Formats: sequence, structure tokens, C-alpha cells
Amino acid sequence: MTKKNDTELELFEAEPPKTPEAEVADLPPVEEGPRKFDPLHDDHGPLKKLVDFNFLQYASYVICDRAIPALEDGLKPVQRRIMHALKDKDDGRFIKVANIVGHTMQYHPHGDASIADALVTLTNKRYLIEGQGNYGNIYTGDRAAASRYIECRLTELARKELFNKDLTEWVASYDGRNKEPVTLPCKLPLMLMLGADGIAVGLSTSILPHNFIELLEAQIEILREKKRTPVELNLLPDFQTGGLMDVSEYNKGKGKVKLREKIEMRKNNRLVITELPHGTNTESLTASIEDAVKKKKVPVRTIDDFTAEKVEIELTLSPGAEQEKVIQKLYAFTKCETSVSSRLICLRNHRPVEMTVDEVLRFNTAQLLEILEGELNLRKAKLLDDFHNKTLVQIFVENRIYKKIEQCKTYEAVVAAIYKGLDPFKKQLRRKIVDEDIEMLLGVRIKRISLFDIEKNRKDIDDILAELAEVEKNLKALKSYAIRYIKRLIKEYKGQYPRCTEAASFKEVEVRELTATELQIKRDENGYIGTNVKGEVLLECSSLDKLLVVWTNGKYKVMPPPEKLFVDDSLERCEIFDREKPFTAVYTDARITYLKRFKFGGVIMNKEYYCSQGEKSKLQLFVDGTPEAIYVKYHKAKGQRIRQQRFNPADIAVKGVKSRGNRMTTKGIQYIGSEPGRWWDHDDTGAIPDGVLL
Repeated sequence: MTKKNDTELELFEAEPPKTPEAEVADLPPVEEGPRKFDPLHDDHGPLKKLVDFNFLQYASYVICDRAIPALEDGLKPVQRRIMHALKDKDDGRFIKVANIVGHTMQYHPHGDASIADALVTLTNKRYLIEGQGNYGNIYTGDRAAASRYIECRLTELARKELFNKDLTEWVASYDGRNKEPVTLPCKLPLMLMLGADGIAVGLSTSILPHNFIELLEAQIEILREKKRTPVELNLLPDFQTGGLMDVSEYNKGKGKVKLREKIEMRKNNRLVITELPHGTNTESLTASIEDAVKKKKVPVRTIDDFTAEKVEIELTLSPGAEQEKVIQKLYAFTKCETSVSSRLICLRNHRPVEMTVDEVLRFNTAQLLEILEGELNLRKAKLLDDFHNKTLVQIFVENRIYKKIEQCKTYEAVVAAIYKGLDPFKKQLRRKIVDEDIEMLLGVRIKRISLFDIEKNRKDIDDILAELAEVEKNLKALKSYAIRYIKRLIKEYKGQYPRCTEAASFKEVEVRELTATELQIKRDENGYIGTNVKGEVLLECSSLDKLLVVWTNGKYKVMPPPEKLFVDDSLERCEIFDREKPFTAVYTDARITYLKRFKFGGVIMNKEYYCSQGEKSKLQLFVDGTPEAIYVKYHKAKGQRIRQQRFNPADIAVKGVKSRGNRMTTKGIQYIGSEPGRWWDHDDTGAIPDGVLL
């Protein structure tokens, strides 16, 4: 091999010469005009970042601090602050609502009106706040009196089961001047008891109220269930206004409930409404009935509202009206039947989550065990402190240890003397002696020492030990303790909170059947048809029906029942529209007669169409279904051998309404029908009976 010199090596390793295209690519880019801003891909300025940040802050605030209840205690922030303010002011007596509203404003950064409205709503739900004065009427919709005129206080249920300072987590209020609870240590399934509605940014919640006693009974079932066989809970809503409900679509809080009022049939053709569906009141209900009466949907002559503490709306029916049919019409056309949707969204650990009723109650039951355990541990600690203190005082007095400090000249010497005097009795105690114990003994007054009753003190210690043993026993069998606690609540409140709403299965109201003869379509001599026309009755129909109107030139239109419509003398057909109903038509266009079978199919309301070839066509025959035969007699013509024919429409297929149809004849038609009339010559030997469709 020959060795390359340095020059040859440099030439070998040098880059190849550039092509003209590569040289052009290396040139700097030509500057163009300003590029159009692309909002999807280009960076935005600081204003967008500011708007995004503020929107997220606002959305988070509305969700977490206003609209959505917390899973832990079932309360929205304003409700929790009202309850906290009531507890602060609670002395067992009624307090002016205005005072509570003012006190709540220390914790709630909004106006007094929203606080007062929330307090009235909570009071009307009965469980937590007891009211005195005019709190409105949930049946009639009347508003409550001003907050300066009404009073309130905590119920015993709320006072005993909602509060515990030692188990409450506290945070600073909005202005930093006070402390407020993050959530209340609630032992009740409060969110399901009260229900809730709230609209936040991007989500909303609708939680239906449930019966308090049934919730407690379901909690007992949860506590008794075994791990391998979970209990199937059957929890149904319960509304304070009563009524009937169909829960076939409730699905554990993720669906809807149909509601109906309770109606009683009375003598003299009267109906009495005794219970309302949730979400309505007597004012809105009677207004809906009056509206239905004006539209002649419900045959009611008079409406009398006697509602006070109970609902009583009396309906006097029109003469001849059947009570059962009128009840069905009330359900169909008024607010006597409504539906409410349920979507259970709440805050769990300050984050919105969607849950089922069963999941919420299981969470509440687990929380109940935690709170009961916390209360028992607090009670245990208190009993141990009481036992320790009473035992120390007994030792201190019984053994005259206080005598040993008489000669001590310094505080340190006094403390040392007491420690030394107590040392032989340490085995009687359950924890070590600390300096705070010495301070407590030094605070014992001479009067107490001189009047010290050893027997009473020993009895007190025995009582403390007995209670302490009971507490420790309950801690070891926490579920049994919780069941006994719940049973006590059931026994105490069962008579106070019975079920109000009755579960039932609703039969769907067939509105079209109820209103099948509601309207009459008439035709007068001037060429008008409609419900507001005097004349011959063409048909009876419902206001929910759609009418098919066909003219003699093949034009047709689908419309609601008209009050007054001009059709002249060219009306061919007026009937209730059925898109799947088959028809047979014979029409003439440009001297050619066609036969077609068709269905109208889908149409746009009030839009004109043609089932013929246009406005110059003429319908010769228009009948329902498919006749066995069509009989035709032609006009007489010179040299015409065929004078009449019979056609079989079943020979052609059913097509769409826009199809032209099959050619039938070019002769002039004198008579035509689906049955042979008097004009049909049965003895005409010159007739060819069967025509041909092309």
C-alpha cells in the first residue's frame, strides 16, 4: 500500500462542494411583516395569567366556602358559623335572632341577610335550632318575620351531639380576631338528615333529606355487619311536606325521585289535597291548578285554600266530572306531580367528591366511632386526674403530711417535704407525682382539711374507679357502645321524627288518553277549520296531538291543532298525524295519472310539502292503507274501447312520500273509488277489468 501524503489527506477529508440549493438554504431568512397572533399556540400576556388566577381563586372559594356542604359535619360554612355562634351565646334561653346574626358576622365575611335566611332555613328543618315567633310557613311559602322580631336557641339534640371543644380543630376567622371550627365533631349523619342544595362554579349539589330514625337504624346495621357479608342499605328520602314518592330511579342518591301530593276523595264531588310534594307550596300549587282550569285541562269549578298548620286545599269539581280521572289530570297538568333530581356532591378533606347515600352513611358511622372513642379517652383522662387528685388529697390529709411543712423556711423545702411525705404511698397512685400536684395540695384550704370526710372521699374514689372501669370496657367494645348510644337516640327521638313521605309506585299518567277528546276541530261554511270555529265537527283530538292537513292538489302540512286556519274548499283530509301510517293516493299531473303507496315519515312542523308533483296536480283518490282494488271509469271518447278498469295497488311497494308512483293511465277519469259504485258497469263486456301499473 502506498502512503497518502498530508495534502492528499486534507483533500480527502474536506467537505464536498455545496449545491446551489444548499447555498440558498444557508442565507439568512428574509424578514416578513408581523405574524398574526395565534391564541391557541402563542403565549399570552400577564393579563390572562391574572384572570386565570383570580378565576381559580373565586371558583375555589365558592366551592369550599359557600355552596357545598362538608362531609364531616354536613354543614355549609355559614351554617357552621351560625351553630358556633349559638353555642357561644347558649344559656338555655331564647335569644333574638338579630343578636345571633350579629355575633355570626364575627366569623362570616358576608351580610346579615344571608345569615338570617340561612338561620331561618335551619330552624324550619327542626333538628338543630328551635324557633320562637314567625318563621314563615313551609306549606304556604310565607316568609319569616324580620330577625329583630323572632328568637331562637339550640335544640337538645344539637347541644348534646354537635359540640366538643376538646375534639374540635380551630382556625382563625377571616379577620384574625377570633377562632372558629374547621368542622364540628358531629356524631349525627347530619348531611343526609338536612339535605342540601348548592350551585358552585362548574358543579352543583342536590342532596335529598332522609328520615333521622331510619338513618340511625341503618347505622346499627352497618355496625353489626360482618366483613364478608356487607349489609345492603335501603335508604329512601323523606320530605317534611309529606306526599307520595316513587324512588324507582333514585339509585342511592344518583338519580331522581317522582313526587305527588296526597289527594282525598270527599262527598259532593270534592277533592281535598292534604300533603304537598317537596319543592312546592300551596301558592304555587293553586296557581298551577288555576292555569290548568283556564286551559280547560282540569274540570275544577272552585278552589278553596284552608291551609294553616296543615295543608288543606279543597277542589270542587265541575258537574259530571269523575274524581279518579280528575286526580289523574291533576298529576298530568299541574304541580301535583313533580320530580327532583339528586346528585350528592360534598367536600371531603376540603375537596369536592361525588358519593352515594350508602358511602356517606358508612363514612358518618366510621366518624361516629372515632368521636365516641375520642370522648371516652377524654373521659378516661379526666377520671384518672380526678382519682389522682382525690387520692393525693386523702393521703395528704389522712397522714397529716401538711404538718411536715410547718418548720420549712423556703418554698423548695416545702416541696421537698411533701414529695418525701408522699413517697411511701406511690403504689396507691396510677401515675407519677409532678410539681403541678404539689401546687394543688398547697392550695388545699385549712377549712377543707378540718372538715375532710374520709368516708365520702373514699366513696367518691370508688365511684370514679367504677366509672373508669366502665369507660375502659366501652373502649374495648367500641361498636357495642356505639350501638347502645344510637339506640338511646332512637328511643328518645322516635316519636318526634316519624316518616312524613310515603313510598309508592306511580303508574305513568297517559296524558294523551286523558286529553284524547280535549279539543274539537270544526269546519265552517267560509272555508275555515280549527278549535275556534263554529260548524261541523271534523274530529276530536288532544292539544298534544299533531294534525295532518292535506289539500286536493296534494299539498300537506303537519301542525298543532289550529285555532283558525283557512283551507277554502280544497281540503282533502284532516286527521291526527301518524308518520308510520300507510296511504294510497291517485293523482293526475300533466294529463298522466299516477298511483302510489307511501308513508309521510318525518316532517318539519308548519312547513308545506307535496305528496303529488306540485300545486298543478290534482288528487283523484286518497285513502288509508291499501285497498283491495281501485275501480276507475273513464270519460267517453271517440274510438275508446276501454271504458273502465280495475287496478290492484298491492302490486306496488310502499315508498317515501316524495316518490312519483307508478303510471296508471293517460285517459280522463270520470269516476274513481276503492269500491265499485253505481257508476261501475258489471255487465260491460267491453271493459278490461285489470289495469297495468307501469
